[in-house]
Amino acid sequence: MKIKLNELEINISPEETLRDIQLRYKPDADVIVYNGSIQDEDILLSDGDHVMLIVKGETPSESELEAVMTARHTPGVHEIMKKSCVGIAGLGGLGSSAAIALARVGIGRLVLVDFDIIEPSNLNRQQFFIDQLGMLKTEALEDNLKRINPYVEIETHNKKVTPENINEIFNDVDVLIEAFDRPDQKAMLLQYSTAPKIIAASGLAGYASDEIIGIKRLGENIYIVGDLKTGAAPGCGLMAPRVGIASHMQANLAMQLLLDK
Repeated sequence: MKIKLNELEINISPEETLRDIQLRYKPDADVIVYNGSIQDEDILLSDGDHVMLIVKGETPSESELEAVMTARHTPGVHEIMKKSCVGIAGLGGLGSSAAIALARVGIGRLVLVDFDIIEPSNLNRQQFFIDQLGMLKTEALEDNLKRINPYVEIETHNKKVTPENINEIFNDVDVLIEAFDRPDQKAMLLQYSTAPKIIAASGLAGYASDEIIGIKRLGENIYIVGDLKTGAAPGCGLMAPRVGIASHMQANLAMQLLLDK
């Protein structure tokens, strides 16, 4: 008889119960999830049951976490994602959110670049915490990503992206996400980057309808996410909901390009 224990298939005997499995594999488990529900009582197991044993605060092993992600994302998707590399230029509202989304889907490697520190004004839309104020964005985001998925390979560069270093930094990425705030930086990246696929953003400010945020393709390898017109201005600032929509569209498009490839 077979069951899934923490999404890994194991053989059990017909008379074994939840308590038997807990004692054999993880006696210090604080939480037992049986077929999707928390279970406090002992139950006789059946073929095909799913059991999750959780120790509060314990980091799952790489194989356990990968098994869970594979089950949620389907094996074909996860296999491609874990072999892929995405670069992110700028770790503000767009870049920090896209990085977290990609870490959650099991991207194999992230190349993260920013030269800035975290300021109080960043907390309105960027994926940092109040106790990280004053930290380098590269260091803080790496810490946050490791709390979500400690097995993602993360390469950070605390520097400004320039025409001279852009292709050295992102020399082996499969997809490059442009996440700058300034139009001149966006233009520089689009002009000088030789990344196979580039996902940029334009027109994310305010709180206008998300229905006008779309994706426009420019040539063979450049995609622009946004409404292409709503820039930051007095009375129309950059805010978490709309920036978050665009950043997740960037991350989702990166997945589509990786899976299509």
